[in-house]
Amino acid sequence: MSMRRWFLALVAVVMLGAPAVPAGATGQAGRFVFTGWDGPPLPVFYQLPETVTADTRIVFVMHGVNRDADRYRDEWAAHAKLFGFIVIAPQFAATDFPGSLGYNTGYFTEDNGSARPRSRWSFAAIEPLFDEVRQRFGTQVERYSIYGHSAGAQFVHRYVLFMPEARIERAITANAGWYTMPALDTAFPYGLGTTPIGDDGLAAALGKPLTVLLGTADTDRADPDLRKTPEADAQGPHRYARGQAFFARGEQAAASLGVPFAWRLERVPGVAHSNAGMAEAAAALIAGR
Repeated sequence: MSMRRWFLALVAVVMLGAPAVPAGATGQAGRFVFTGWDGPPLPVFYQLPETVTADTRIVFVMHGVNRDADRYRDEWAAHAKLFGFIVIAPQFAATDFPGSLGYNTGYFTEDNGSARPRSRWSFAAIEPLFDEVRQRFGTQVERYSIYGHSAGAQFVHRYVLFMPEARIERAITANAGWYTMPALDTAFPYGLGTTPIGDDGLAAALGKPLTVLLGTADTDRADPDLRKTPEADAQGPHRYARGQAFFARGEQAAASLGVPFAWRLERVPGVAHSNAGMAEAAAALIAGR
């Protein structure tokens, strides 16, 4: 085969969708733009472990209110290499996903309350992005873990509530500022009232492997990013208390519905509102350490 024909054949393979980073790649960090869903293009920051194989696990890392997915990726980089994860940190820009409505509460309604198509919810990006990551990097795992801190933790616990069909291996919500309680008699966003979720969807969510991960020192009532509405304060005075209230409400809901309860409550002693501090504990949980 001539050099020209060899080159054209190689280009054809790439155009047909060969993995952008083949199995066996080592320790790379990078960025790509994800367009394989009905929403706007998403910048995606990633960190690969030292070796990628068909069995390499995928961990989604959801950024906080500053939409700084690159920082979250960087704070997970050492854990990716230590435990052999592919870390994927999608960035939901405020221009396309405005405020808590657009990002961490799922964007399933407009400002005026009208319903948005399910395929354009912020939650709807994760499942097709999982498929893209598997194709791009060569892993063949069937499930993924998803972790979020602060506003990202709000995204994750609501993702579990609203996407019961998601292929989750483990979900970790770390130090959320306030919660959508697993309660059908409380109006959204503080509960599931007036949402598409009913008894069956709630039962499915309560059976998901969700870990509520709380830093015991995340108790700063004066934090300007802490929501202080009457509804949020009813969940507790600070993040540590609100997380415990969320878990307890899940226990109560499972008992009321008579369904299995698969959530866990884990505490990280001495850690305040720090993604880096919570990431270390979360990575160990995902790795099974």
